[in-house]
Amino acid sequence: MKEQNYQIARAYFTAVSNGALPDALLTEDMTGWITTNGTMSKTAYQRLIKLLAAMCAGPLRFTILSLTADEDRVVAEAVSDGVLVNGEPYSNTYVFVFRIRDGKIAAVAEHYNAFIAQEKLVPLMAEAAARLA
Repeated sequence: MKEQNYQIARAYFTAVSNGALPDALLTEDMTGWITTNGTMSKTAYQRLIKLLAAMCAGPLRFTILSLTADEDRVVAEAVSDGVLVNGEPYSNTYVFVFRIRDGKIAAVAEHYNAFIAQEKLVPLMAEAAARLA
């Protein structure tokens, strides 16, 4: 079970790097939580992942520094690395807490450096959201 949960967490990072979080990885009632916005629905979280991809000039890559699993939880320490559409580099540090149910992600909480996200991503959000509309 632990290894299966690790694989699910790794699949999450691959999906986010590819710019979309497919329903196949998520429970119907999945929720997301992020440092700068709090709790959101599955649909809102999936849109946020697409918005993040729209702000990047290429894939946002994650390096997993550690994975720890216990019961229905996987905790991942990770760093991201990419280039934004304005040419600036983007890197952040994270702790993700995944709740796994029936082989899918039921909840994810993203803890990250809010200062970096505010400074680098917020200026690009409106334009990226318009491209997704």
